[in-house]
Amino acid sequence: MRQQFRAQQTLACSVEVEGFGYWTGRDVKVRFRSAPANTGIVFVRADLPQPKRISAIVERRIEMPRRTALAADGATVEMVEHIMAALAGLNIDNCEVWVDGAEMPGLDGSAQAYVEALQSAGIVEQDAVRAQLIVDDVTRVGNDESWVEARPVRTRCLQVRYRLDYGSESPIGRQTFEMRVTPDSFRKELASARTFILEAEADWLRKQGLGARVTFDDLLVFGDTGPCNNALRFEDECVRHKALDLIGDLALAGCDFVGQIIAYRSGHRLNAELVKALLAEGQVLGGLRKSA
Repeated sequence: MRQQFRAQQTLACSVEVEGFGYWTGRDVKVRFRSAPANTGIVFVRADLPQPKRISAIVERRIEMPRRTALAADGATVEMVEHIMAALAGLNIDNCEVWVDGAEMPGLDGSAQAYVEALQSAGIVEQDAVRAQLIVDDVTRVGNDESWVEARPVRTRCLQVRYRLDYGSESPIGRQTFEMRVTPDSFRKELASARTFILEAEADWLRKQGLGARVTFDDLLVFGDTGPCNNALRFEDECVRHKALDLIGDLALAGCDFVGQIIAYRSGHRLNAELVKALLAEGQVLGGLRKSA
């Protein structure tokens, strides 16, 4: 297989996105800034007495329910998966993400607003090549109930396949989605797919004092017969969103993947476990993969 490396990319100018966090309900502003080659994606907590920098790499991941969170030097950022998916989907490799709170905006439950903002800022190439992680063997993490695996591919690309299974009695049911990941396919097929939750789960979270500011307009809430007071953007929007989350979690590798990622009922924790396993086993070629 002939090696083909692309140039690293960053933003042409800064751009902002504002919203509120699903979990805390707090307003938060995100400012995307350009960064030098080999910086990677770095979150900056600008609201702290001394700004804290948190590299968006799997080594910084901490466990939190139903979302991806990162921590460093006593600071955290939460629900970063949609931002990471937008950056990775558009092949933006180097970016400082300045935030004035711990939880990222939920927006409409998708990555669409982030993608639109990043595209409006412009994307420019840099004088450095992007590192690639070549999947050269089958690697799987998880168990029979839920798993995610990586397989080699003949062409130099990233392919994702996700199988969602809520059972035949659920309004979500069983869905499968497969795609070769490119900036164009990400924009068209995944960016607008929204977060979803069952109505019973939403009711439980509200009783815990969480998500009090979230309405049916902010994400997909499924009742017994389908979405409550909302319409699907895709017939299989739920599995598309899981694929979006998967791409965001894979971005914590800090390099491009060359391989096929197949997931069955996988979530953020398993996705991160696969990234760790692949970094330990795979070949990272063509550039600098930051690890601190």
